[in-house]
Amino acid sequence: MLENENKRGPFLVVGLGNPGLEYLRTPHNAGFMAIDRIAEQEGVVVQNRRCRAVTATCRLAGRETILAKPETFMNLSGVSVAALIREFEVDPARDLLVIYDELDLVLGTFKIRERGSPAGHNGARSVTSALGSQEWLRLRIGVGLDLPPEAKEAGGKRPGRDYLLSPMRKGDLAKLDEVLDKVATATRRIIQDGPGPAMNEFNRKEQ
Repeated sequence: MLENENKRGPFLVVGLGNPGLEYLRTPHNAGFMAIDRIAEQEGVVVQNRRCRAVTATCRLAGRETILAKPETFMNLSGVSVAALIREFEVDPARDLLVIYDELDLVLGTFKIRERGSPAGHNGARSVTSALGSQEWLRLRIGVGLDLPPEAKEAGGKRPGRDYLLSPMRKGDLAKLDEVLDKVATATRRIIQDGPGPAMNEFNRKEQ
């Protein structure tokens, strides 16, 4: 068993987003921000260009880990993810985590899921298409607005493309900043103990 574990390749953590300064602090770049936070904590810089992404290598929870931010723009994220999987000989069913924003989750929260449909997220749709499967681990960072009950009852619509691609307000960035540290901790837990224990710990509904 130990021999097999030692032969395992690196773990791949991919954050989805759009390259370019104009997208830097937008809700749609929460995945990029998560990768940058992990890299900052590990003292590495995500700047090596390969597989149409910028990458960095570090050790998370004792495991060699590739941090990556695709430069293909969100809608073609899967092209880069598939190339990274081939380059590093990663098993996408057990050694891949994709981090991205989720409008259906309120800002300040996140959820880990082992599989599922893209649910309207173009980056997730691209990854599913490139891998030919919905069986890949994802961590979705909430960027949705916490609408008051009366707005929900009145059929308040969730924000769309303009909101996702517009710079976040200072207060919202502060909320996201707190979550990014938890996301980094959850990522280490996933690598160390697997998705099951991580989901049990971090998917509990916060009061």
